[in-house]
Amino acid sequence: MQFSDRIIVTGASGMIGSALIWELNRRGFTQIVAVDRLGSDERWRNLVALRYTDYVDADALFDRLAEPALHEVKWVFHLGACSATTERDARYLLENNYDYTRRLAEWALAGGRRFVYASSAATYGDGAQGMQDGQEHLDAYRPLNAYGYSKQLFDQHALRRGWFERGLVGLKYFNIFGPNEAHKGDMRSVVDKATAQIRAVGRVNLFKSEHPDFRDGQQQRDFLYVKDAVAATLHLAAAPEASGLYNIGSGRASTWIELVTPIFAALGLPVVIDFVPLPEALRGKYQYYTCADVARLASTGWSGPCYSLPEAVSDYVVNYLVPDRRLGQIDGL
Repeated sequence: MQFSDRIIVTGASGMIGSALIWELNRRGFTQIVAVDRLGSDERWRNLVALRYTDYVDADALFDRLAEPALHEVKWVFHLGACSATTERDARYLLENNYDYTRRLAEWALAGGRRFVYASSAATYGDGAQGMQDGQEHLDAYRPLNAYGYSKQLFDQHALRRGWFERGLVGLKYFNIFGPNEAHKGDMRSVVDKATAQIRAVGRVNLFKSEHPDFRDGQQQRDFLYVKDAVAATLHLAAAPEASGLYNIGSGRASTWIELVTPIFAALGLPVVIDFVPLPEALRGKYQYYTCADVARLASTGWSGPCYSLPEAVSDYVVNYLVPDRRLGQIDGL
């Protein structure tokens, strides 16, 4: 299966959305309709170096779907959402993450279009029921926050409507980090935040552990570089047999110490880590261990990430964070 005709990418100015357009451009595809809600932050900078044919505001998209240019769309990458795990307005989250996704999926399926959307590893909650992708155990998961619940609700809706059998692909991204996330504020990755702190004061803060099985800094996450995340996304989109829910991660759990140590190396500084108390707002909602089971992804022919964690962190710090560059500014796009 080859990409052809027009492609819609929602969340186009976000980290994963803009990285997806960047990767499509690298592969020679430019017939892209970028969809998002640009506001007062600087997400627009993520789009400057990219090539696409049209920009549509997310609130205007449904009014424009009947236009001939959008009728030609054969691929929909729905990556737009409110992704703040700390957002407490459940109504807002359901409108943006459930209802919008449902309406766009209905349009895509009605026209025989390939629909690939961002679910989330946040749907797994504390991991007590495992983190197995596919649809078999979907109803067993209990998200810890309203964001995860809004994503879970659409996954369940798609399952009950039989949409996965019709080719829908849902992506449960784990801890994705990399260029084009500066606009995310407190939701930026630890690599971004830690780099800024280390450059400013020569040391970094990590949360103390309140779990008896994990020492300070030994809490673990499945970290994946955004360049590898979008490569996996496009791999699944182009695999005719792929449908249903897939974990998108490295398949390896790394500690926070392992994550921040390469930052010091990239900056040529000694490792200095301070451990600080877990904020009250995160107590009872903090995940101490995540690791993507990527066997289902591998079964489609995915060979795994190109970047090791130290390589990914170094590339991000040296080529993007320190010089304040976005994707596309250093690779000739």
